[in-house]
Amino acid sequence: MNKAVKIPGPDHPITISPNPKRVRISAGGVVIAETTHALTLHEASYPPVQYIPRGDAKMDLLTRTAHSSHCPYKGDAGYFTINTPGGKTLENAIWTYEQPYDAVKEIEGHLAFYPDKVTIEELI
Repeated sequence: MNKAVKIPGPDHPITISPNPKRVRISAGGVVIAETTHALTLHEASYPPVQYIPRGDAKMDLLTRTAHSSHCPYKGDAGYFTINTPGGKTLENAIWTYEQPYDAVKEIEGHLAFYPDKVTIEELI
């Protein structure tokens, strides 16, 4: 299947910048990730998304799923389910672009979390 790559521009801007704050992701009272190296991605009129380096996430709590999606601006996304020690399972709560398009290359190796499935805090 031929997937057309779209380049961010005035009609669909995408910016990525380092977040100066500490970002903590938790689910069911369990910290899943915490970092001072988050990237904030602003895309068009969507809410900003925090992308967390994989090295700052508890990957042992995550399970890769078969789910995938495609964004014409960012590329193909893979997904992870969160398995908290308390037994809570959050299906496809995380997405990641393992080979993002050049325009958003900075998010490679990072994880993004659905805010309706986890708690995302920006701390001082």
